[in-house]
Amino acid sequence: MLTVHHLEASRSHRILWLLEELGVAYTLKTWRRDKATRLAPPALKKIHPLGKSPVIDDDGEVVAESGAIIEYLAEKYGKEATGELANLQPRAGTAAHRQCRFWMHYAEGSLMNWLLMKLVFQSIPKQKMPFFARPVARAICAGVQEKLVDPNLETARRFIEDHLGRNAWFAGKSLTIADFQMCFAVEALLSRGADAAASPNLAAWRERVAARPAYRRALEKGGPVILAA
Repeated sequence: MLTVHHLEASRSHRILWLLEELGVAYTLKTWRRDKATRLAPPALKKIHPLGKSPVIDDDGEVVAESGAIIEYLAEKYGKEATGELANLQPRAGTAAHRQCRFWMHYAEGSLMNWLLMKLVFQSIPKQKMPFFARPVARAICAGVQEKLVDPNLETARRFIEDHLGRNAWFAGKSLTIADFQMCFAVEALLSRGADAAASPNLAAWRERVAARPAYRRALEKGGPVILAA
């Protein structure tokens, strides 16, 4: 039996979505974040030494890291997929394969770094500190966001918006593992300041994903993707 160790409001939602699309039976173990730190509980280290989520246990085969899990599931359970899922992993050497590989790496290698920095610098001024330190912290964090984080996120937004203006899905005409890998990053981008009104292609992609029955089932089982502010 396959078990998904799922942390609430986290990147592991995309694993649930993929499993629902593939129709793979699985057991869901949901872990709650620490109310103060919003971090994963230390007990997750008993499942995998890094203590992070997502992690899957497939009959004793423990796999961590979203991208690695998505590739593992597609290789093991997606080979016989048909219809919309027939090209989950595009054939090597094709343009779709190159695009799929790029977005699989871009999601965590580039985009999520800036999104995490945005989250950190938004949260620092809200932490407990002496009253006289708060204006200083607020000014520093605002400056870093204005001069460094936000320009890079805007570049990313424009880049993705342009790409989705020419492609229905991230690797081209078909749904691929790249769309599963990018879904959390897109949700985070749109929830942390990106103007959806100025990004019709990005918003349309998210709507296509959200309309999929498998995606809705994943939400019902795993809860919201992004925590409310």
